[in-house]
Amino acid sequence: MSFSRYQNDTPIRGGTILKTARVVSEIRKRMRAGQIPYKVLTLKVGQRLDQIAASEWGDGRLWWVIAACSNIGWAMQTPPGTIIKIPKNIIDIQSLA
Repeated sequence: MSFSRYQNDTPIRGGTILKTARVVSEIRKRMRAGQIPYKVLTLKVGQRLDQIAASEWGDGRLWWVIAACSNIGWAMQTPPGTIIKIPKNIIDIQSLA
């Protein structure tokens, strides 16, 4: 079920690859527009985004989807009390890739 956030990387600055993807920008745009249904969770001590992605969708490699939806930097370990947004249906995100 996994898909990659690096699928559409663009070479920049003398061929160096910028490790952001079109799909992350699209996720954030659609989240702002209210086009992706989601649920809210407040992180507890010891919770990580990869564990939550594995629990929600069966694939911990999709942690970056939660990070993108929640406007979090690229860290699986975020502090307790961080409010995250989890898309209710990963198919909504896969359709963007």
